[in-house]
Amino acid sequence: MKQIHFQVNSRIASLLSEAYTSSEKALKELVDNAWDADADTVRVSLPSPMSKDPIVVEDDGTGMTEEELRRHYLSIANDRRVFRGDRTKEKQRRVKGRKGIGKFSGLMAASEMTVETWARGLRCSFTFSQADLASFEAIQEFPLPLNIAACEPELHGTKITLNHLHQSGLSFPNPEKLRTILLQEYGREEDFCIQVNEKNLAIDDAPGEYRELIESLDGIGEVRLHFCISDTKTTLKQPGITIKVDGKTVGKPSFFGLDRKEDFPIKLLKKLFGEVDADGLKSHVTAGWDAIVENSELFQKVECFVQNALNEAFRLQFGRDVQLAQARLTKRVHERLASLPEFKRIYVQKAITKILEKNYDEPESKLEPIVFVVLEAMESSDYRVLLEHIANSPPRDISLLADSLNEFNLAEMALFVEKAKFRTSFLDNLELICNSESTLEAQVHTALQNALWVFGAGYSMFSSNITLKKIVENCLNKKYSGVRSSERPDLMLRENAEGDYLLIEFKRPSHALTFDDYQQATKYRHDFNLHQDKNVKVLLIGGTLTPGFPSKDKRESGVDALTFSGVISTARNQLDWYLKNLLTQSTP
Repeated sequence: MKQIHFQVNSRIASLLSEAYTSSEKALKELVDNAWDADADTVRVSLPSPMSKDPIVVEDDGTGMTEEELRRHYLSIANDRRVFRGDRTKEKQRRVKGRKGIGKFSGLMAASEMTVETWARGLRCSFTFSQADLASFEAIQEFPLPLNIAACEPELHGTKITLNHLHQSGLSFPNPEKLRTILLQEYGREEDFCIQVNEKNLAIDDAPGEYRELIESLDGIGEVRLHFCISDTKTTLKQPGITIKVDGKTVGKPSFFGLDRKEDFPIKLLKKLFGEVDADGLKSHVTAGWDAIVENSELFQKVECFVQNALNEAFRLQFGRDVQLAQARLTKRVHERLASLPEFKRIYVQKAITKILEKNYDEPESKLEPIVFVVLEAMESSDYRVLLEHIANSPPRDISLLADSLNEFNLAEMALFVEKAKFRTSFLDNLELICNSESTLEAQVHTALQNALWVFGAGYSMFSSNITLKKIVENCLNKKYSGVRSSERPDLMLRENAEGDYLLIEFKRPSHALTFDDYQQATKYRHDFNLHQDKNVKVLLIGGTLTPGFPSKDKRESGVDALTFSGVISTARNQLDWYLKNLLTQSTP
């Protein structure tokens, strides 16, 4: 028996701290390893909850020799793409494993793991546990007893056995959930078979109600459509319907014309996953097997059958959702509807119906403000043109309206015209200030600190954070104190929904930004990064850019520079665009 050791890369400290959100996602890492090993088949066996049986993940991939175990498998946190490329050797698959710690993922579901691998006439195996690893201060000091024995030369593959499973409800893996996760990643792969508890991964493992329809079409014969429409909020990774002829996939997934229908919500298509088997189309497949020949009359028959079936399925599944949303909201708006003249109620009802259809999966808390905007628009004669626009516009224009509602904040939309007038006036005054040679950076700082909409949608999403402000002050006071206190940056920091931080460095409007200004702003960013691990974006604003100021391709990532004149001009154009598109009567 030999002893081997883990080899630790410097990335280990940060990577091992990343917890898997579920035991199913942790087990997927072991399936990813089988994919990277060019396996044709991987079998996952999950025991019943509370049993003492192990979890087993076994594949028929290339397996590993003793040397490969030492060099690659036991090298923790090494990115295998750096040493062996981003494609597998035999099947040229794009490598899944990137962090080099997937081998430990099984310990989320169990406290002991045994690795057995067969390659080139040798079987290698070893076992380690969480307790073993915890008993050593440094993981590379832990000795792994390696057993090596001869085996049949043709044997190849790897088997992971997870013993002493964690029995808590949060960590014990669920077969159905695991199949759903694996289907997202591997459901379209034809040369990689996955079995979970002896059941092959298939369409019926997609989230949602499984449907299967069989139709006999003239000139084609039997056509079998089987699909699921996801009933979860998340969208599928590879949505659509694939065509299979003689068991082989033709081309990429498509939506059989539903994506061209004006009255069909596009985001619904991302919930569709399925296949259609049509062996009768064999003579209509291109030589490269990548598409059906153009203008195929037989394919048009298949497309018509599939589209009608999908239309009906979507209507049954999501038509109920729209009706329920209407029913929930009816009580809330009944009194306000009753106070409107009949001709106005017609407009309101049409507008609400279209909004509900477009936002079929939104919670009532989000639908209600949109509906109340419509009501307020009709109650105020100044906004009747807006409501008529909603009621009479083609469905695609409703999507534009929804985007605009989101952009300008739902609560502000009822007073959109007044808001636009106010913002135009604000830009006029800002332009006067910026055109004055005597204006200082502190003055434009004060004017703009609560008007981030001026910089565009990308910056309007940032919001004030008092706690963060105190942290920044503490960090910078430590850095810029004593004799350097006068150099302390005059900045404004904001935080958006993604957790990014924004550092805005103002210069006076008459100042032309130089390379020194760029270095100063990025230095502030680097100083702040020493005290936290969030992403910091930098926005530098001045009068003009000197020739020496770095171009976009030569700046650090996340560093942007704007001029006051450019900011004001872009903001005006944006306001004009919204007014034109929202308040102009559409032609049906």
